[in-house]
Amino acid sequence: MPVLSAGLLLHRPGPGGIEVLLGHMGGPFWAKKDDAAWSVPKGEHGPAEDPLTAARREFTEEMGSPPPDGPLRELGSVRMRGGKTITVFALEGDFDADHIESNHFTIEWPPKSGRIASFPEIDRAAWFDADTARRKLVAAQVPFVDRLVEGCGG
Repeated sequence: MPVLSAGLLLHRPGPGGIEVLLGHMGGPFWAKKDDAAWSVPKGEHGPAEDPLTAARREFTEEMGSPPPDGPLRELGSVRMRGGKTITVFALEGDFDADHIESNHFTIEWPPKSGRIASFPEIDRAAWFDADTARRKLVAAQVPFVDRLVEGCGG
């Protein structure tokens, strides 16, 4: 059974062109990484669930507030190296990136310590221009920014 994921790429006009909202992945593996350590707010869903419904739910869980209302545009899907397929929708709107409250996950940390630690799925969020977003995103998600910029005529 394929692993499916869906997300929302929130965007707004910025001084130098389009800006996108990204989340920095939480947890100890990503703590000291910045470039290629950010993601579109997204999460897994089952094959019977509508990807857009999942994308809205996951945005709310990872950012702590629902996405703004507005027209959405599907940016298509990409397949990650591990086999997961991600579908992303573009949504124009604003969002306070400084006050997110992400859901948490638990893992044994440090490894083989027997201790279970809790970490936010997204530990911070920020707005980036398209060029910076391409550097910050994990590589497999960069095509979503490219598709967004193409579709916005910039």
